[in-house]
Amino acid sequence: MSAFKSYDIRGRLGTDLTETIAHRIARAFAAVTGDDAVVLARDCRESSPALADAVAAGLVAQGVRVLDLGLAGTEEMYFATAHLGAGGGICVTASHNPREYNGMKLVGRGAVPLPDADFARIRALTESGEAFAAAPGGSREDRSGVRADYVDHVAGLVGQGIGPLRLVVNAGNGAAGPTLDALTEGLAAKGARLDLVRIHHDPDGSFPNGIPNPLLPENRPVTAEAVRAAGADFGVAFDGDFDRCFLFDGEGGFVDGEHVVALLAAAHLVDEPGATIIHDPRVIWAVQDAVRKGGGRSVLAPTGHVFLKAAMRREGAVYGGEMSAHHYFRGFMACDSGMIPWLMVARLVSQSGRSLTEMVGALRRDFPSSGEINFRVTDLPAVVGRVEAELAPLARSADRTDGLSLEFGDWRLNLRASNTEPLLRLNVEARGDAGLVADGVARVRGLIEG
Repeated sequence: MSAFKSYDIRGRLGTDLTETIAHRIARAFAAVTGDDAVVLARDCRESSPALADAVAAGLVAQGVRVLDLGLAGTEEMYFATAHLGAGGGICVTASHNPREYNGMKLVGRGAVPLPDADFARIRALTESGEAFAAAPGGSREDRSGVRADYVDHVAGLVGQGIGPLRLVVNAGNGAAGPTLDALTEGLAAKGARLDLVRIHHDPDGSFPNGIPNPLLPENRPVTAEAVRAAGADFGVAFDGDFDRCFLFDGEGGFVDGEHVVALLAAAHLVDEPGATIIHDPRVIWAVQDAVRKGGGRSVLAPTGHVFLKAAMRREGAVYGGEMSAHHYFRGFMACDSGMIPWLMVARLVSQSGRSLTEMVGALRRDFPSSGEINFRVTDLPAVVGRVEAELAPLARSADRTDGLSLEFGDWRLNLRASNTEPLLRLNVEARGDAGLVADGVARVRGLIEG
């Protein structure tokens, strides 16, 4: 089984991904892109230092200057790639995958996603077994000091007026801790007033408190309980490479992804009324309501970072969000960040005079949703066809931006196939009536399982 996936690289250690394979991927990356300088970062997994060394050696053998950030998040790699004018960037990370996995995220110049054709050529060259010709001039340079520039950039984006707030921050023993410390120190110098209660803060690739994946319900109680115990205004939990953060309100309630997108849309439209907001089509009504109230323009894009980033650049959007907790910012190379979202929400809370609990409570009341429900099916087209044949004639409108979306006036569904698994993913939302969500789920479930 190959470690190459739709947009990145990840696989089981020792089989899908080894140091030898990582070395070949790096040489293929350099051969295909022709880059003379590449930023390299890694997460804290126990296998990441050796894999990063193999990547660095492969790049150097191709005559590439390796600009090494050391332990850093994926978004720090994005920033450094653009900031240093490098031809590309690689972060060795498996994010939220189990311990026995690792992988890589690859970008081109300006932190732009690699074209599909280039990614396919890198895969073909890696798997071909073809020998690479060595090139002179390669080197490996310590560029960990770029973190200070990253801190200044992020602090400049989120602006002034944060706090006073007490927050719980759970780094999940991933890579977030050192960057979080540097960032909060930089923000304090600019007047932010944040009292942080840190849990599972130190990077530890053995993940003694479990894999950092707050999207899984079983991983949420530790943060929720810490928020309640600390009397915090809200809580933040990160995944392994902190390109995603997840929020908990002041009562420890998990904030659903579409509600975070709505809050961030509102925060951006305070700064830039009338701006364009990009979002995925799975659950949309809370987001569209926030955009309408802010005088903005709402544009749908298919789920996935490649599509969101392309739409951000095409539309000149100030912000783009996915309910899966990927958030993209025009001021951050149209790339995703896990640090900017919670800081913008902190500023919104600080300046609005409303607690996050109050704001999210209103969104839950006005726009209840089902959460994403997965169905394992053997014949995806047949099942989707059955749902469409039964329900599309009753719908007021239909949309195929990503899967099948049907709107019935007071409730709505989105049904889409997973990009990576034989799963059908269902989301149902309603306006102000949670009973309609339950009825909609039951109706679609009957058709899927029928």
